[in-house]
Order: sequence, then C-alpha cells, then structure tokens
Amino acid sequence: LKDSELLYERGIYPQTSYIFRHALTREVVYDLILTSKRQNLHEEIGRAIEETYKNNLDEYYGVLAEHFIASENYEKGAEYSRLAGRKAEKTASLNDAINYAKKRVSCIEKLPQTDEVQRKLIDARTALGLYMAHMNRLFEAKEAIDPIFDLAIKHDYKRRVCQIYAILGTYNYFVEEDFAEAFRVLEEALKISEEVKDVLTLNVASVWLGAALSFNCQFDRGIPYFKKALDMSMATKILYAIALIKSNLAYISYFNQGRINLGFQTTCEAFQIAEESGDIYSKGAAYTSHGISCYGRRLLKEAEKHLLKGIEFCERINMHSFNAFGHIHLGETYFEIGEFLKSKDYYEKAWWIYEGNRLFPSGIGLGKVGIARSKVMNNEKDVDLESLYAYSKNNKLKVFEGWISRYIGEILLNIDHQHTSEAEYWIHKAIESDQKNRMMFHLGKDYALYAEWFKRKGDRLKAQENLGKAKEILKECGADGWVSKYEKELASIS
Repeated sequence: LKDSELLYERGIYPQTSYIFRHALTREVVYDLILTSKRQNLHEEIGRAIEETYKNNLDEYYGVLAEHFIASENYEKGAEYSRLAGRKAEKTASLNDAINYAKKRVSCIEKLPQTDEVQRKLIDARTALGLYMAHMNRLFEAKEAIDPIFDLAIKHDYKRRVCQIYAILGTYNYFVEEDFAEAFRVLEEALKISEEVKDVLTLNVASVWLGAALSFNCQFDRGIPYFKKALDMSMATKILYAIALIKSNLAYISYFNQGRINLGFQTTCEAFQIAEESGDIYSKGAAYTSHGISCYGRRLLKEAEKHLLKGIEFCERINMHSFNAFGHIHLGETYFEIGEFLKSKDYYEKAWWIYEGNRLFPSGIGLGKVGIARSKVMNNEKDVDLESLYAYSKNNKLKVFEGWISRYIGEILLNIDHQHTSEAEYWIHKAIESDQKNRMMFHLGKDYALYAEWFKRKGDRLKAQENLGKAKEILKECGADGWVSKYEKELASIS
C-alpha cells in the first residue's frame, strides 16, 4: 500500500504510523468495510485508547466520543461527549461545547428511556441550552429546553429547573422583548439557584437579569446583579468570565447610563483580562466594549480600531449580541468621522445580525433608522419617513427610545427644508425620553442636535443655550472629546 502511494509512513520503527495520502481514499476504504465489522473496530479502538492513555484520558475525550458513537455504544458516546463539552467550556470554546452537547443529546435519545436516562436527557438538553444562550443563540436555546421543561418539573429536578428558567428569562427579553416576564422568570431562577446552592446558575442568571434591567433603563437595579456575578467569577478566577461580565457591565449599564469615565476604566480592565485569558470569546466582548467606550470619549480612531477587531473576533465564533453592538457603534463612529457610506454599511449589517438571529426586534428598527440617517447625510433622499415613525412606535427597548427619536430628528432636519417643525418634535421627544430614562450621554447629544436646529432657524442665543447644556451634561459624563467638540462649536457662534 505504501509502495502504491495509497499510504505514507510517519515516525521511526517501532513508533511507526501509517496515514492515507488522500481523505477520499480513506472514505472509500471505510465505506467498503461491513457495517457490523466497522462498529466492532470502533469499539475496539475506543477501548484501546482508554487502556493506552488512561493516565491522560482528557486529551482524548472528543476522539473517544466519535469512536463510541460510531460503534453505537451510545452510553459511552454520551459520557465522552459530556466530558469533551465540559473541557471545551473551560477554555471558552463554546461552539465546540455546543457540538458535543448535541452529540450527547442524540446519544441519550437513542437509549431506553428509563427514569435515570430521562434525568440524563434533562442534563444534556439543559447544558446545550446554556451553551447556546451564552452565544446568544436564544431561539435555538429555547428549542433545546422545550422538550424537557415538563420532564424537569415532573422529576422535581430543581437544579435544572432554575437553569431552564434562566434560559427562558433571557429568551423573553432578547427575543420576545417581554421585560416583565423576563424579570419574573429570571428572579425565579435566582431564587431556586440560591435554594439549591447552584453557583453557576446564580452567576449567569445574575448577569442576564442585570442586562435585562439595564436595557430597560433600570440601571440602579441592574448594576448590583452584574457586580454580584463579577464577585463570584473573581472568587473562582475564571478569566474569560471576569472579562465578559466587565464588558457587559461597562457597555449595557455604564455607557448607556452615561458614566463614560467609569465605563472606560472598566473596559480597560476587561481588555487586559481578555488578553491574559487569550480566548476569542472574551476578546470579542472586550474589544467591542472598549471600542464603544473610546467612542464615548470621542477617541474616534481608537474606537474604529477596537471595534473592527472586536467584530472580527465576534464573527469568527458567531457571537451575535456583541457583534451587533459593535456594528451599531462603528456606524456611529464612521458617521461622526463623516464617512457616511461606511456608516450606512455597518448599520445595515447590524440590523441584519439582529434579524438573521432573531434578537432584539427593536434593534432592527434602530439599524434601519441609522441607515436612513447616513443616507440622508450622503445626499440620498429616497427615505420612507412613515416606516421610520413605525420603528419608533414599535420600539420596546427603553435604551433605544431617545436614540431612535434623535436619529429621526436629525433625518428630518437634513432631508429638506419642509420638515423643520417635525424635526423639532422628534428632538423634543428624544430629550424627554433620555431625561426620563436617565440616558445622560444621549441626552447631551440630544441638546447638541437641538442647538443645530436653532442655528438653522437663525436663533443664535437658543443655539448657545442648548449647546451649553450639551457641554455641561457631557462633562458630567466624562465624555471629554465631545465636550471639546461642543466648546469649539460654542465659540464659533458666540
């Protein structure tokens, strides 16, 4: 076989191995082996690996899972898939963990469904749901747990029930945008996890509840949940988890609340920890959130650099939520630089990410309005204003309320001279929303836009007054670059 160049020899005798030169040759030979013989070979290989490498078996969990599944030894196939998934989880390789969890579920479903096997199925499907939820694949996460929800209740399997509730709560706010139900279910998850002392669920449910509350502009309630999860992760010294929580806290709570300096400090810490951890998962979140913090300080070139890198990491592992956040803020960054075509492209990609992965329907609206804003500034006037008003009406996320209204106000101010009074209505609406929701960074930008409206009307004093308000609010936020920008504008109209 070697002489005929079907195989080649690797290593020096007696440590010799033979390898097919072409994968297609291997496939043909493999398919020619009788099914029963093939199964026996896989079983023998699996047992030989177990015996030969029993002192470092963790290096072979994935290989063993494949051999025992191919041999139809589904009990061992499920167990090695579980172990391989856990190993992948520890290194934040969650896509690998998902693939092993799917194999584990498939194996268990092929076994006779005794009470013990049913509990294993609950374990397997819950693990799959949690891995998917961590990757924001929430529609699939819910599909994973739907078949075992009633089963977990029937078995009074509280540890898994609280994890199922955590997944459902996250689905409720990310997919359904039903915040009341999300709060109820996540609080139930926390209550049960404390009762059964399930630290893992206590951690993830705290993060998800902190995020849900913050997206609903209940920052004072949301931040303590983030900090609780952060304390738990720091105690266990899991670097990727620490970086991830800091990234979420900095963007979802601090940035949206307008605490730009604190957010910047927190993302610097997250960035350093992610670099130390070395995994793409935490890097995707950390680079993106740090880029957003740089935008908050109007360090536009730094924002561009970190957001592009964050997006690259997120896309390599299909990390949807931070990928969408990164695209939205890169759209904002390019808009501020004056590169409106690039800005439009990134807003467009953001809404596609939301729509394609069934996340945050309101995020689709924000992306669509952002596209229209960039188009208008690029002198493209084919904008359907009625559809923009509908996006505002249908928005359910409080963090987007003022944001969408300001975008619409800016569109109306720049599309032509016939929509000036409408522009003022939407700018007022943005100011009212951001005051009510305590979105201070956005409020500062609302007043800056209102100053521009007065400039267009020729009212220099009102323009100065509103620009002064913008400057003072942004100074309180720690948004130094924006303060400098508006100081210069103020000087030019004084």
